[in-house]
Amino acid sequence: MSWRSEVRKRPTAEQDRDALARLIEYDADPFEVELYELATDPRTLLVDRAQRRHAGQHERHVRRLKSRGQRPRM
Repeated sequence: MSWRSEVRKRPTAEQDRDALARLIEYDADPFEVELYELATDPRTLLVDRAQRRHAGQHERHVRRLKSRGQRPRM
C-alpha cells in the first residue's frame, strides 16, 4: 500500500488538534499539552495539507489516465 492511501485514511491535523484539545480539557497531562502544541503548530498544519493535496492530485491523475485507457506509471 502506498503512502498516498495512508495519508487519505488518517485523521486530519485539525481533527487531531481538536481531539487533543478535548482530552486536555478533561485531564491536562504535560505530555498531552506538548502534543497539542505540536498539533497547533502552523507548520504541522501546512505539511498535513500539502501531503493531502499531493495525494489527491495523484489520485486524480491516475483516474484521468485510466479513463483515457493509459496505464499509470509508479
